[in-house]
Amino acid sequence: MKKTKTKVRYYDYSLKFIIYFLLIFGLIILYSTSSYNGRLKTGDPAFYLKRQMLNTIIGIVCMEIVSRIDYRRWKVFALYGYVAAIIMTLLVAFSPLGVTLNGARRWLGIGNYSFQPAEFAKIALIIFLAAFVCELGKNIKRIKSLGAIMVLTGILGLCVYLFTDNLSTGIIIIGIGIVVAFVAYPEYKPFLIGALIGTVLIGIFLFVVFNFVELTDDTAFRLKRIFAWRNPENYTSDIGYQTLQALYAIGSGGLFGKGLGNSIQKLGFIPEAQNDMIFSIICEELGLFGAISIIFVFGLMLWRFMIIANNAPDLYGSLIMVGIMAHIAIQVILNIAVVTNVIPNTGITLPFISYGGTSVIFLLAEMGLALNISSKMRI
Repeated sequence: MKKTKTKVRYYDYSLKFIIYFLLIFGLIILYSTSSYNGRLKTGDPAFYLKRQMLNTIIGIVCMEIVSRIDYRRWKVFALYGYVAAIIMTLLVAFSPLGVTLNGARRWLGIGNYSFQPAEFAKIALIIFLAAFVCELGKNIKRIKSLGAIMVLTGILGLCVYLFTDNLSTGIIIIGIGIVVAFVAYPEYKPFLIGALIGTVLIGIFLFVVFNFVELTDDTAFRLKRIFAWRNPENYTSDIGYQTLQALYAIGSGGLFGKGLGNSIQKLGFIPEAQNDMIFSIICEELGLFGAISIIFVFGLMLWRFMIIANNAPDLYGSLIMVGIMAHIAIQVILNIAVVTNVIPNTGITLPFISYGGTSVIFLLAEMGLALNISSKMRI
């Protein structure tokens, strides 16, 4: 008698291990990086660690809850989430709920709690685009459908940039939309043309800036950052200072670093080192070996996302995984590129490691979505 193969429910424990590894490592390196600032500003060296731990616990609870909810249930809320993300960015700019911190108005404040709508916008867009492509069905082959995806992505990205003054998240949102469209649309030609046009326009823009724009006190802040990107050593007193100090940290770390807790640059030389520039402290304390190891762990995470996307039970789940993979990949690449001065400074955090409550909560909710999709796979 012929035996029938029974399908076994799968759960990606390897992905969960990677998530917890990054969280634990992040808390350790965050304490090492922020203890000096914490003691200086609040008298408590563990100030940033305690706040991050609290938000991490909240995020883990969110991850566990979301991982137990069938991901297909979120489909009916896709449009509402997209619209809510736009409304929240408007509230930041035009309502009393908008909160300004460190000179940037990017938060919504409710009582004693504040959060960044830009972080919610990322996961809202991923779910919305996955649902939208599924609704298009065979019509996805039309160039109009590709245009619709990019317009809807552009609207949200532009709202995040204009109303929360958050260029880095706007870039990530546009990147997510491009990757999802690239996977869903059956032809490569529009993307190759778009990449060529984009490269030419960026080249022309940089040529004009470096040859015809004079840097003065009235020059736009982001244009100043472009000048500092080209020659950070010429702007050691202001716009190029943070980048230059980060490069000193990376260079002084050598192959194996100075040892955990032994960074010099975190002692007030790199402003707010626990935020965007935390990767430079990893390089200084753990060296090139530590930096490559963390990049490798992120690579393993992306590989697990790809496996889940390829084996998801339906197109909707597969596209959600593509969006999550694009989000993490783009954010990690941009953060490391900024810290190493490959691109101009845009102020972008390193996922799971940089200090930021809203970021870690929504990241872990996103991971819960990925874990739920993995549980629907069959092996």
